Amino acid sequence: MNVKQNRLFKAALCALATACALSWLTAAGPAEQLPENILRLHVVANSDSEADQSLKLKVRDAVLNEAARWCQGADSLYEANAAVCTHLEGITEAARGAVKENGFTDAVTVTVTDEFLHTREYEGFTLPAGRYRTLRVVIGEGSGHNWWCVVFPALCLPAAQGEDVLAELPPEQREAVRDKGLQVSFKLVELYEELKNWLAPGA
Repeated sequence: MNVKQNRLFKAALCALATACALSWLTAAGPAEQLPENILRLHVVANSDSEADQSLKLKVRDAVLNEAARWCQGADSLYEANAAVCTHLEGITEAARGAVKENGFTDAVTVTVTDEFLHTREYEGFTLPAGRYRTLRVVIGEGSGHNWWCVVFPALCLPAAQGEDVLAELPPEQREAVRDKGLQVSFKLVELYEELKNWLAPGA
């Protein structure tokens, strides 16, 4: 397929996806706005060895605790993102400290970026697919299984257990992520978002 044919093919798929999305997005409703209100966490282990996977969780805890220090009091994704970016060096040092404390010498890279994430179900709520602002932590070679959760609101902190951790989201979005009936809609939206990601310039 040459460049011109590829563009025409993408254009046709885009038109089809847009038509189908009208019904899908109506079903998903307020959940589609979630990427505008949530800062995700992505921790990638060095490898899939038991030791590296265990270290990944130690680094996760260190990063979540450090990020929570600076995101506490944030009222929006904008404020949480600014806090994390401002204190990225401290968050990185916390991650590296966890690596060193556990007897490893792996390098750690911490960045704030935008990433496309698939629909993921957590205990008590589900987040739909979409492009989210993400605090990304890569340990060593970054070749192992990864771990996802949420920095803002603080949905992943042990201290949040037993509390209404979704309280900082608008009411309609809070109900959407708790509604198990939206699971099928979320998967349809995921297909749509994946297609948009593939159709994006440079894809």
